[in-house]
Amino acid sequence: MKLLVLNGPNLNLLGTREPGIYGSQTFEDYFKELKLKFSDLTLSYQQSNHEGELVTALQQADGVYDGVVLNAAAYTHTSVAIGDVIKAVGVPVVEVHISNTFAREAFRHNSYISPNAKGVILGFGLQSYDLAIQSFVK
Repeated sequence: MKLLVLNGPNLNLLGTREPGIYGSQTFEDYFKELKLKFSDLTLSYQQSNHEGELVTALQQADGVYDGVVLNAAAYTHTSVAIGDVIKAVGVPVVEVHISNTFAREAFRHNSYISPNAKGVILGFGLQSYDLAIQSFVK
């Protein structure tokens, strides 16, 4: 099984960005752990701070990957384009968030991704990615 982990804006700052919310581990270090844990899978990782690059990555994932684990970060709450591309492509997408977005500011309670996603996992820290990967394996 081949999965793409796709992160949106500011997630390249994990490890230093608001550690009280996001923890102190970099995503690159965590991704190494995921690759070891799921060594029987082919895991790829991309991160972009640009909405259009995330849309392109989702388009290109169709037919190449068996699934996408997507943390679109702030674009979750603003990007009709990302919601539309998930609806348009055939690759299943699991939406993830490190924090519990419903315990945060009201604008974070809306997602343009959720209606088109296979599922949503949030609030479990970086373990949200692990749970999302498991959802494809099980």
